[in-house]
Amino acid sequence: MSAETEPQASEHPQTQLLGPDQLEACLALDQASLAGLWTQEQWQQELSQSDRLCMGLLVDQHLIAVACGWLVVDELQISAVAVAPDQRRQGHGRQVLMALLQEARRRGAASATLEVSAANTAATTLYERCGFSTQGIRRGYYRNGDDALIQWARLQDTEAVRIAAHS
Repeated sequence: MSAETEPQASEHPQTQLLGPDQLEACLALDQASLAGLWTQEQWQQELSQSDRLCMGLLVDQHLIAVACGWLVVDELQISAVAVAPDQRRQGHGRQVLMALLQEARRRGAASATLEVSAANTAATTLYERCGFSTQGIRRGYYRNGDDALIQWARLQDTEAVRIAAHS
């Protein structure tokens, strides 16, 4: 019997700001978790433009979650949050979203907004836990007829949520 042991996975996933070097990983995660929502060109824009933020959550350099948005004056407009299907319900969505909100706040954003399908209860629960509340509804917004909830948060409030989650 060998004394060698298999390397252990990191106990704590690490967040990092993503760039063009992570294009392939973002495409693969998008395909696995969002059914290919964005094209390669859209991901290239997301990862390379200075007004866009894309935070990733990595375990041993493997991308397991992503949260992206762009800064418009002092507001972060969140464009995507995705978690690998086999990594869901472990707090990874919250971790990567809170990292995105913290980075946006560091860059001068005072608020954040997003749209989410009213039928996606897992997502709406995540956003509520991160300090978002529904500020409006767009009826029949999605191709399948689902309504979109317009969610909004003050980043000062989300920072309090982040601190409370770690205490």
